[in-house]
Amino acid sequence: MREKPLHGIRVLDLTRLLPGPLATMHLADMGADVIKIEDTGAGDYARTLMGAGSGGMSEYFRVLNRNKRGLRLDLKQAGGREVFLRLAKRADIIVEGFRPGVVKKLGVDYDAVAAVNPRIVYCAITGYGQNGPYAMRAGHDINYIGYAGVLDQIGPGDGQPVVPNFQIADLLGGTLTAVMGILAALVDARAHGQGRYVDVAMTDAVLAHAVVPLVALLEQGHPPARASQRLSGGLPCYNVYATSDGRTMAVGALEPKFWHALCDALGCPELKSQHTVFGSHGMPVKQRLAAIFASQTQSHWTQKLAHLDACVSPALTIEEALADEQFRARGMVVEENGAPRFALPVKFSDFEFAIERSAPQPGEHSAEVLREAGYGDAEIESLRAGGII
Repeated sequence: MREKPLHGIRVLDLTRLLPGPLATMHLADMGADVIKIEDTGAGDYARTLMGAGSGGMSEYFRVLNRNKRGLRLDLKQAGGREVFLRLAKRADIIVEGFRPGVVKKLGVDYDAVAAVNPRIVYCAITGYGQNGPYAMRAGHDINYIGYAGVLDQIGPGDGQPVVPNFQIADLLGGTLTAVMGILAALVDARAHGQGRYVDVAMTDAVLAHAVVPLVALLEQGHPPARASQRLSGGLPCYNVYATSDGRTMAVGALEPKFWHALCDALGCPELKSQHTVFGSHGMPVKQRLAAIFASQTQSHWTQKLAHLDACVSPALTIEEALADEQFRARGMVVEENGAPRFALPVKFSDFEFAIERSAPQPGEHSAEVLREAGYGDAEIESLRAGGII
């Protein structure tokens, strides 16, 4: 078996909560040595967010911080900054999620690190980026998608926008866009010996992917109404329908061949010619489909349409998804100490995903990491006694 794709890459992770920790966990899952650096006080707030679990560690924290080593370090002390810069000399990537200017005040910003390690890839994840009138504003996912014109598009057309149970900006922007930028800069650093500063704004990332609303604006000359566009509820062939037991079926029969197959299976061949009806013109077709799906349970339709090539599926709960045969076959559900976890969503040849480390306790690997950086036992004890680690 070959080494993992990011074997030999070292990451210093200063992030907290969701976006950054998940980004660095993806890097760790791909083989990077990720050192999670927390302050000597509360550390990552996710440790107790949504309730502390066994050992004082929440499930939220466990899910986001596997395959990492843990180091506690007080960057507000000169000794802590010295330790960090010493570690940074041998690192390839640094990821932080503070507001703009915080790492500069701490003395561990990109310029300070690049002075001792010019090939460093230094990624900053923020809500609004390092510049602009909103740069210093506080925010969360709901604010970022609000500014980017995405929240306005979520929900029914006859009410207020709906808060999604999926952190779009955090995950698309703070996690995946950060990983994309980090890996691109890492390739460049390996090729040319010079690192880069990677400025990731979660709001930017959401805006850059709001493709469908932008296309509607360009076509119509005005912002699209909520739930009115083809892929947001306007088309009967791309919609959700309630079943008799209060569950839901998801219909995505966009292509004519899928729509025709579905109409035959549901016993409404007269609707085949109504494939592209849209908006108010499509309401009678929606009502016809709604009545058909409401006549039986979700399990009935799931079984009946299971082998129909028409892009129809049940809307599963997360518990059902974890047990679904497709995810099981893909190895997407693994166990850690008896609890389900998601596997790395990227499949590589000559690669086997594994949870090799559970999420670290605060400072669990402090001594180990510092010894690798050349610190002796007496120096480590001195750092500990001074509250630096």
